[in-house]
Amino acid sequence: MMDLDADLDLIRQAAIDAGALAIAEREAGLKIESKVGGSPVTSGDLQVDAMLRDRLLSARPDYGWLSEETADTAERLSKRRIFVVDPIDGTVAYMKRTPWWCVPIAVVEDGEVVAAVIHAPEVDETYVATRGGGARRNGRPIHASDIDTLEDASILGDARLIEAPYFVDEPWPAMRFEKRNALAYRMALVAAGAFDAALALTPKWDWDVAAGWLIATEAGARVSDHHGRPWAFNRLDPRQASLVCAAPIIQPMIVRRCKNVPLST
Repeated sequence: MMDLDADLDLIRQAAIDAGALAIAEREAGLKIESKVGGSPVTSGDLQVDAMLRDRLLSARPDYGWLSEETADTAERLSKRRIFVVDPIDGTVAYMKRTPWWCVPIAVVEDGEVVAAVIHAPEVDETYVATRGGGARRNGRPIHASDIDTLEDASILGDARLIEAPYFVDEPWPAMRFEKRNALAYRMALVAAGAFDAALALTPKWDWDVAAGWLIATEAGARVSDHHGRPWAFNRLDPRQASLVCAAPIIQPMIVRRCKNVPLST
């Protein structure tokens, strides 16, 4: 039986140290390159990735590895447990010295996230969860909001998402939209009840959402793609079709309105 508390202690301290390393690397001066597709990657991302891979796999050599900044291989598919890591989620915010970036780390067992941490160093917030153990921020339990209507709901996402021509069957009420760079941090904010939902209608990589999935669900939120399909992890294609992470009563209201939006995967 896996010791979830031991794994949580391991990844929590690793995420905190990764955040400190990222800030130190930025203060020393970042080297910035562009990935295929144009998104930036910095020397901070790469240094944090190397540190986390060395620390985590040294402690758990039988685990597999999936990270945004490490070339993926099929080897992880043969592992019962893997680490899923984004060294810096929200690289643009990190580069611009705005606080909305974080270090998310998840442990996945048999396709399900069982331990997770999201550390946002510049706002001094650390979110953690284990399967069946609830979710906490800075040591205190957190819960998704109990909102029961979409009217005036606070949504993390782009307001233009609901302007597409797919919603004629059931119009959206007036809602409040805000943006945060890191997808994992958006999910953590929904878990804590600071926002009512996070919405993204395009595919999202597992390293962006795995940790957030467990923290949000353990806090009582519901997470699926926009057609209501549940997620599974450590698959050959490490992506989810889309994201609806929301307070439990309004999540099906969002999914119902999105039924005509095509799935990308």
